[in-house]
Amino acid sequence: MTTEEQDSQQLATPHERIGGDEALKKLVTLFYDNMESLPEAKLIRDLHPKDMRSAREKLYMFLSGWMGGPDRYIAAFGHPRLRARHLPFPIGIEERDQWLMCMQKALDEMDINTMFKEQLMSSFIQTTNHMMNQESG
Repeated sequence: MTTEEQDSQQLATPHERIGGDEALKKLVTLFYDNMESLPEAKLIRDLHPKDMRSAREKLYMFLSGWMGGPDRYIAAFGHPRLRARHLPFPIGIEERDQWLMCMQKALDEMDINTMFKEQLMSSFIQTTNHMMNQESG
């Protein structure tokens, strides 16, 4: 990789680095497919409605803005207020870990740079830690 390519890669938003809208849609699809199919994700699957089309669309819209792309979620629903919107749902260590497992598996199926995957997972870990609302242990 040339210095110019490295510079442009550093300036690109995560939305651009993941591959734009199509790649982001693929990530969300893989994530929710994991949640729906993996027995070890049953706890978080059961927190969602039977029809997850709305959840899929909202995560795509949120991640678009979160990754520096178009702020679709904010345009449609206002500030995400993630923690407040998730307070009705019990989120402890097990729920957090199941969510992260589904996302890690989805990222592993994407054709993206390993370091970028690690950066995304680090951000997801911080965010999911913030979402926890149940005592640990």
